[in-house]
Amino acid sequence: MLKYLIEKEFKQMLRNPFIPRLILLFPLMVILVFPWAANQEITNINVDVVDNDHSAYSNRLTGKIAASKYFNLVAVSSANEEALGNIESETADVVFEIRPDFEKDLVGRGVSEVMISVNAVNIMKGNLGSNYMTAIIRDFADEIRNELQISTGTEWFRQAGNTALPVIQVIPQGKFNTFLDYKVFMIPALLVILLTLICGFLPALNIVNEKEIGTIEQINVTPVGKFSFILAKLIPYWAVGLVVFTVFISLAALIYGLIPQGNLFTLYFSASIYILVVSGLGLVISNHSSTLQQAMFVLFFFLIILIMISGLFTPIASMPQWAQNFSRCNPLRYFIEIMRMVYLKGSDIANLEAQLMTLSVFALILNGWAILSYRKSS
Repeated sequence: MLKYLIEKEFKQMLRNPFIPRLILLFPLMVILVFPWAANQEITNINVDVVDNDHSAYSNRLTGKIAASKYFNLVAVSSANEEALGNIESETADVVFEIRPDFEKDLVGRGVSEVMISVNAVNIMKGNLGSNYMTAIIRDFADEIRNELQISTGTEWFRQAGNTALPVIQVIPQGKFNTFLDYKVFMIPALLVILLTLICGFLPALNIVNEKEIGTIEQINVTPVGKFSFILAKLIPYWAVGLVVFTVFISLAALIYGLIPQGNLFTLYFSASIYILVVSGLGLVISNHSSTLQQAMFVLFFFLIILIMISGLFTPIASMPQWAQNFSRCNPLRYFIEIMRMVYLKGSDIANLEAQLMTLSVFALILNGWAILSYRKSS
């Protein structure tokens, strides 16, 4: 009996031309578009420079800012008020003001002041823009200090009232993501979102669709048990999820050269459990829904909340304590952790025991709920 039910599900799936296209085109769109759009590395920040000194050093600093890949020099204003007007009109994101006597104070006293005014409507862009600008200024100060040390020796420090301090050189090294490429961090998490959308929405629309067209009544008058019915619904979408998973990791390797550091068996084993989790959630929603519209809205409501607290964009540790506690009930969080650990750190099943056990519990609860909530009526 189970064999024929599964065969029916696959035939219904293949009769719908949308689903085979979705399996191939959706992963392609996600892998080509989302890693570039879902990027927290802010670039192309518009900066307006107010140079009140017009010296060699101020021109050199302005050129250094303009040469940065993070900034676009959109204007050189004559006054701070004019530059702030550009921020209000959103022509500029950052105003960098160089005070009068900038070069004189820098050479004579060893200290000079600049002012950074940031448009903080977009907090992330404003904060990163300020940090980038500060890093450029510090690098410029190091260059000037080294030049003055070479030309004047330690006498310059004594004349300027400064004390020669030892210089500590910091050489950062990125572990697990050497080149700090944000796509390497985002692509494994985007795969989780892709599986969630496909393996969550399709099962959620399956049973309720049969309710609307009336074919569920034909199943209800047969001796098919609840367990067999739900299992026949799960297996086809479990297979579809694994196909989508394979397509995505293949595209990630071909397009971005992103190869998992861990074992492929670990990836597929984890994905197999996670697909059961989201498919079970979809079937629970489908059982409790009367129309396609209702099922879509309910699933969309849950997915928005789950994605926002999954750690996709914001680290779990940076969330308020109540959100961290709530995220413990979020299966997306655990599978995102698994994908990033396997792809970036090469973790194996032994290292992922806690996440896999939690996902297994979710799978048992949701699929058990799907079986119990299916009401067979004649």
